[in-house]
Amino acid sequence: MTATARPLTRTAVAPGRLATYVLLGAWLAHVLVIEILFIKYGKGKNSILTVGKFFGLHTALIMMLQLTLVARVPWLDRRLGMDRLTRWHRWIGFTLLWTVLTHATIVVSGYTALGSEGPWDTFWSLAGVTASMLGMIAASIIVVVAALSMRQIRRLLGYEVWHALHLLLYVAVGIGLAHQALEGTTFTQSTAAEVYWWTVWVLVLTALVVGRIVVPVWRNVYHGFRVAAVVPEADNVVSVHVTGRHLDKLPARAGQFMIWRFPGHNNWWQANPFSLSAAPNGRSLRLTAKAVGKTSAGLRGVPVGSRVFAEGPYGAFTTLHQTRPGLLLIAGGVGITPIRALLEESTEPSVVLYRVHSEAEAVLLPELESLARERGARVHLLTGRTGAGSPPNMPFAPENLAAAVPDITERDIYVCGPLPMTEAVLRSLKALGVPTRQIHAERFTLA
Repeated sequence: MTATARPLTRTAVAPGRLATYVLLGAWLAHVLVIEILFIKYGKGKNSILTVGKFFGLHTALIMMLQLTLVARVPWLDRRLGMDRLTRWHRWIGFTLLWTVLTHATIVVSGYTALGSEGPWDTFWSLAGVTASMLGMIAASIIVVVAALSMRQIRRLLGYEVWHALHLLLYVAVGIGLAHQALEGTTFTQSTAAEVYWWTVWVLVLTALVVGRIVVPVWRNVYHGFRVAAVVPEADNVVSVHVTGRHLDKLPARAGQFMIWRFPGHNNWWQANPFSLSAAPNGRSLRLTAKAVGKTSAGLRGVPVGSRVFAEGPYGAFTTLHQTRPGLLLIAGGVGITPIRALLEESTEPSVVLYRVHSEAEAVLLPELESLARERGARVHLLTGRTGAGSPPNMPFAPENLAAAVPDITERDIYVCGPLPMTEAVLRSLKALGVPTRQIHAERFTLA
C-alpha cells in the first residue's frame, strides 16, 4: 500500500495561529455587538437586577463559545486540534460556573430589594415561577457537572460514567434556552436585536448538531466501515485494518486520529481515540492499539467483517502545520502510530527518534526501517531506562538531542508519546531555541 504524498504548503500565518485569530476575532466582534445592545436595551427593574441581567447575558455568551469549541468544526479542528479545543472548553467551563452562580445570587438579591421578604423566602418565591425554576434547574446541572469535572473527582470516575454525566450539560443548555425564551431576552424591545441574538444561537446549535451527529452518521452510512483484518503486532499490541466504500473521499491525513466503536464486540458507549497508524491510501485505514483498557485489550478478538462506527478524522497533528523542509519525528511507545503514518506520507528529509524501554517493545519497527530505506530517512531506536547507568541515560536532554540531530533548529518536530516524555522533549526543544512554530505535539484523548 502506498500513500499519496501531499505537497508542503507554507503560509504567512501558521494555520493554528490563523484559526485562533479567526475564532477570537469572531467571538470578540459578537461580544462587542451584545455589549452595545445591552447598554441600549438592558436596563432591569432596579440597578441590582440590571447587573443580574448582565451576568445572565454573559452566561449565555459563554455557553455559545463552549458549544462552538466542542462542535468539532472541521476547519477549526484541523488547525487547532481537539486536545487544544477541549482544554479551552474545560477552563472556560469553570468561568461559566462562576458566571452562573453570580447571576443567580444577584437576581435573588435584586428581587429581595424589590419586595419585603428575606433572601431565602425570595428564592423559594422565584422557584415557584416557571421561567425562574427552569433557570435554577439549568444552573444546578451546571454546578453538579462542574464539580464532577474537578480533577480529584474526575479521576475516581470511569470515562463512560463521566461522559454520560457530562452530556447533562446539553440538557442544561436546552433548559437554559427555554428559560431565556420565557423570561424574555434583554433585546425584546428591538426586533433586529432579538433576531440577531436567536440567529447566533441557531448557528451555534446547527454547528453542534451537524458536527457531532449529522456528519458522523452520514459518513458511516456512506463509507460502511468494516473490519478487514486483525493483525497482532506484539503480545499486547494489535492492528485493526478497516475497509469501506469510497474511502478516497474521506478527508483523512497522516497523523490524525478517529474515535472508534466496535458494536457487537464492545458496548456502544465504549469508544477510543486511536491514531491512524498508516497514511490513508483511499482503500483502507489502519489503527494500532496497545492493550491498556477493556476496549483496546479486546480488539484482538474483533471478528473480521464486523461493522465499525468511526468518528473523524480529527486532529491537527499533520503536515498542514509544517513550516520547514526537514522533519524530526519523535515517538514514545505506542505513540509511534501517528509518527509512522507521517513518515509514510512525507517526502521530506526525515529523522525518527523512537523511545522504548527495550527493542522487544518497538512495535512497527520493521515497517519504520523499511519506510526509512525507501525515503532516505534515518531511524534511531532509543532504549534503556531513563536515568540509568553512568553517565545517566537521558536521550532527550538538550545536548543529546543536538548530537543526534545537529540541524534540529532547521526542522519541524512532531512529538507523540507519554506525557512525561513529551514534556521532557518540549523543555529541551525550548532550551535549544527551536521556534515554537516548528514544534507540534498533540494529546490523543477524549477528555
